[in-house]
Amino acid sequence: MSEIAERLLAGEQRALSRLITLLERGDPAAAEAMKAVDRNTGGAYTVGITGPPGAGKSTIADQLTQLVRSTGSTVGIIAVDPTSPFSGGAILGDRIRMQRHYLDSGVYIRSVATRGQSGGLPRIVKSMVRALDAAGTDLILVETVGVGQTELGIISVADTVLVAMNPESGDAIQTLKAGVMEIADIFLVNKADRDGADQMATAITGMIQMSLTRPRWSPPVLLTTAHTGQGIEDLWGKIQDHRDFQTTSGELEERRGTQRKREFLEAVEEVLAQRLRQKVENDPELNATLEQVAAKETDPYSAALEYLESSLFSAEWLNTP
Repeated sequence: MSEIAERLLAGEQRALSRLITLLERGDPAAAEAMKAVDRNTGGAYTVGITGPPGAGKSTIADQLTQLVRSTGSTVGIIAVDPTSPFSGGAILGDRIRMQRHYLDSGVYIRSVATRGQSGGLPRIVKSMVRALDAAGTDLILVETVGVGQTELGIISVADTVLVAMNPESGDAIQTLKAGVMEIADIFLVNKADRDGADQMATAITGMIQMSLTRPRWSPPVLLTTAHTGQGIEDLWGKIQDHRDFQTTSGELEERRGTQRKREFLEAVEEVLAQRLRQKVENDPELNATLEQVAAKETDPYSAALEYLESSLFSAEWLNTP
């Protein structure tokens, strides 16, 4: 076992920071360490927090962290941000809101830039969650940048998904029909001290009743005012209820198994895509095929199938740059 893996399993926070930095760089040492610690994961519980801008997601995460830390449990926070880590933006805002936790050794906070990636969470988030898990973290909070098709990836990493709205999110309710309704385990109407909160909660409840596809767990709709802490204890109670429900029913094990299967397939796609990009640069045969496609000597789909069937999974293809 690598030194960094041993230090991580011992709960050393510096080792955790070092491993995540290596993951961000794509360093081979990170893959080696992650392989070594994989069997030591599964003890943490991961909660995803998504919702439209202005819903108060960071404040909710902050208040949940405060509550959970009061019980003695440790917390890891991953804030997914659309900007570069070097440009400030929402990352700075996250850190200002979370600053009271920065001197707490029982809280680990890290921001992740999407760098324009579409289609869901940055792939590194899953590895970061696993690293936090292996380090002995009790609760992991993953806050995404928004709500909609690109944020549906939260289901691939979270055990419980919270969807936060606010009374001004009327238009955003329409996005619930785009898939969020299917992945939400708990709905929050935050900033409940504002006009329209009760009406928003009623509207969401109605949509749940019309579209419920999971007969055993009906997502609760909670009213919170996160900046004052109102409703946070109730929220934490519902998270624990959902965890108990999934554990007893076997759905938690099934959910995590599905996540690992999906992650494996994504890893296969990533490796093959990298190999194909290398081939484009170095393989005369592939470049000749590309020129034939460009000249309309063959169509793209037929050429792709022929190339894949002839060479893709051969040992020579996989091992030759």
